[in-house]
Amino acid sequence: MMTDNSRLFKFSLPFQMNHHSLRSTTMYASGVLYSLGLWQMIDASIFSKTINASTVHISLLDWVPFICSTFGMIVVNSLDKVQLINGNGGGFDSGLNSIQWQARVVLFVGFSLLALGFSGSILVLILKFVVKGYTEGPTINMGTENVFANLCVLASCTILWIVSTIEEDNSLSL
Repeated sequence: MMTDNSRLFKFSLPFQMNHHSLRSTTMYASGVLYSLGLWQMIDASIFSKTINASTVHISLLDWVPFICSTFGMIVVNSLDKVQLINGNGGGFDSGLNSIQWQARVVLFVGFSLLALGFSGSILVLILKFVVKGYTEGPTINMGTENVFANLCVLASCTILWIVSTIEEDNSLSL
């Protein structure tokens, strides 16, 4: 039985999630978010080529931000997070051979690709749809689906990053 000194909250939670079920649930949620974003891009492309009545269509330009976001997600989540903390000395003065320095540069590139993808989708929405006056009906939805798809990839990467930094004792290592 728990005493009052060992409780975090004044009330007891109706369910108890252990570390492994929380980790697997959030990893599945991350996968669902990514697949939802991919489906949004596919849906916009199918709509554009089949039943779109306007002159605006989804092209490779619309897919470039999603591809950048996907590459950013792959780069960020394929890094060994231990190398970010426990490098060979670390810092700017330890030379270019430092694993920690290299991991931080690669992490910066990954997050830059994620930011480039999300901001690129907003830029495509503004330049391709809003500026040219395609702000009505289902035409603008193709641009908003692009933004939503990149937002899903960004959220998926963030969730996966946070979950992968949780250690066995439920504390964040970064």
